[in-house]
Amino acid sequence: MDPAKLELIRMAAAQTAGKSGRALAPVMLALITSANKQGIRFSPDEVSLILEILKEGKTKEEQEQIEQTVRMTSSIFQRHMK
Repeated sequence: MDPAKLELIRMAAAQTAGKSGRALAPVMLALITSANKQGIRFSPDEVSLILEILKEGKTKEEQEQIEQTVRMTSSIFQRHMK
């Protein structure tokens, strides 16, 4: 994976530490916006990997909140990924 993408993912992981599902959406949007400004685009597989990383260490309920948040905001994410 591109080192710039890895750095953005590390930053997002640090910013989401201890946050619940709904609090992750703004962090994900900031990650994608920052990437776009740098000319970086995440593939759907990379986005899935990021979400898996964000769900690590979370309770089942928090993981479900993350999934729900992603579903609610997926159209926004998809527009920024293209």
